[in-house]
Amino acid sequence: MTQPYTLVTGGAGYLGSTLVADLLAGGRRVRVLDSLAVGDGRSLLQFWADPRFEFVRGDVRDPGVSTSVLENVDAVVHLAAVVGDPACKRDPERAREVNLEATRSLLDASRAAGVLRFLFASTCSNYGKMEDGGGYVSEDWELRPVSLYAETKVAAELDVLHASDDQLATTCLRFATVYGTSPRMRFDLTVNEFTRDAFVNGELVVYGEQFWRPYIHVRDAARAIVTVLEAPIGSVGGAVFNVGDTSENYRKQDLVELLMERLPEIRVERVAQADDPRDYRVSFEKITSRLGYATSRTVPDGLDEVLGLLRSDLIADPFGPVFRNS
Repeated sequence: MTQPYTLVTGGAGYLGSTLVADLLAGGRRVRVLDSLAVGDGRSLLQFWADPRFEFVRGDVRDPGVSTSVLENVDAVVHLAAVVGDPACKRDPERAREVNLEATRSLLDASRAAGVLRFLFASTCSNYGKMEDGGGYVSEDWELRPVSLYAETKVAAELDVLHASDDQLATTCLRFATVYGTSPRMRFDLTVNEFTRDAFVNGELVVYGEQFWRPYIHVRDAARAIVTVLEAPIGSVGGAVFNVGDTSENYRKQDLVELLMERLPEIRVERVAQADDPRDYRVSFEKITSRLGYATSRTVPDGLDEVLGLLRSDLIADPFGPVFRNS
């Protein structure tokens, strides 16, 4: 029997293109579904000559496309989404269609096609704001979405977890904020953006520097997905995992201090912000204890990596539209 595919929706994107490389390196056959609504697909050129790779250009909202790409698929990694607050605010209807309604349709189609595993990419933004500023939120914490983006992810999570049973094992992964270099590079993510602005402009404008967020390198995020795909179904079916490392929670002021160690001449304008509806430190103990997962890179590593990329002149214009999603 022909080896089944792992389907990666949104596989041409920042995380997806990194994940595809790991899946192919691990011996899997990989099918990517991507509309190329952002980016232009060059992130996938490196895989084109691999006979185990297949690309389908299509919209995850199209029921016909969603059904056809599931032929001979045993695992779905659902990354396709309208990601982030600005993009969702710009087109709320599309955000709901892609992030919520298309997820429901893909779940139904996956079950009908006999898919065994369904991994859903969610976000730690679902936690909103901590009541206890000195604590850490875990997977069983109350979700308090404060943006349309998080609202769609919370609602989709409920559908995904409700669908999990003996035939289709579903898992939700709440990722920390991602950073680092990728075949489909982005500079509209906090660590990458701060590094670009500090290096190119010599200055930073920082809003609400005291609020907390967790961060994870894009390669570690991809490796977490592989870890879940390879774990026993009984360990991950119907489960939610925060994806990151507890020691990698930072405030913006921490990021600024790390950048100033590397670029001491930068000018920093700090804009006071009395409150931020998103302020959370996250515990990642569950994914470590249950699956043995650990990150391999830190935010300082990421700053050095992105600085090295910028210094190389490989990217002529890091402010170009191709390097952002919104």
